[in-house]
Amino acid sequence: MKIGFIGLGNMGTPMARHLLRAGHDVTVWNRTAEKAEPLKSDGAKVAYSIAEAAKGAEIAITMLADDHAVESAVLHPNTVIDNLPKGATHVSMSTISVALSRRLAEEHAKRGHKYMAAPVFGRPDAAAAGKLFIAAAGDKETVEHCRPVLELLGQKMFLLGDKPEMANVVKLSGNFLIASVIESLGEAIALARKYGVDPHAYVDFLTGSLFAAPVYKTYGGLIADEKYTPAGFKMRLGLKDVRLALSAAEGVDAPLPVASLIRDHMLTAISRGMDDMDWSATAKLAAENAGL
Repeated sequence: MKIGFIGLGNMGTPMARHLLRAGHDVTVWNRTAEKAEPLKSDGAKVAYSIAEAAKGAEIAITMLADDHAVESAVLHPNTVIDNLPKGATHVSMSTISVALSRRLAEEHAKRGHKYMAAPVFGRPDAAAAGKLFIAAAGDKETVEHCRPVLELLGQKMFLLGDKPEMANVVKLSGNFLIASVIESLGEAIALARKYGVDPHAYVDFLTGSLFAAPVYKTYGGLIADEKYTPAGFKMRLGLKDVRLALSAAEGVDAPLPVASLIRDHMLTAISRGMDDMDWSATAKLAAENAGL
């Protein structure tokens, strides 16, 4: 299948590589062109404009940092919206707002394009291993057309509804839950440390008993090791996602008081210079607040 892949960050690069190794015809674009060059050895064609990546594509995949980046790549003149062929599909795999996802659906429909949302759960190591979880939503025919491509990127794809923004709500609420786990783990580990409990032994106990889920193992290990750099997911991006969750909640009058607390803690962490650390560094803030 002819695919245009837009966005080659820590997640996008290994995802594009999986598609190439499966034999798809992939044209890649990245704002920093140098990041695209290594994929040439995997068979990628490197586009030097978004228009070039979208022209002739059966599927255009965006994997970008935020609403602004997606809007710039898709809705600005001479980008995806003006160059994707009629009948082709835009698959948005970025973590974006509900409002933007709705707008993308509307604008693509006006031009005879198909659109679906398929944001992912997983850190860069999961992307490299093809072990992401994909939250998908959109017209069933469109989703099924894209399924063989998307299943190359993850261990499981979940169809969550016929409106694309349903997948975005699931992604935002899921990231809010992850942030809540990080916050509570950071506070609990700080408490245990204050009483002299070894943090690694504490995390081993938690993840070997009642809290065996991958999210506790991954972030518990990072917090115990105090390994906040290099960031798998930067604090400023985590703050963006919590803010988007709060915005989605406000749109339907669903209060998220815990999310408001986490937002404030992330802002505090950023004000202390942690903006480029992993978002699990909110645990570092909890430790500092505990006098550790």
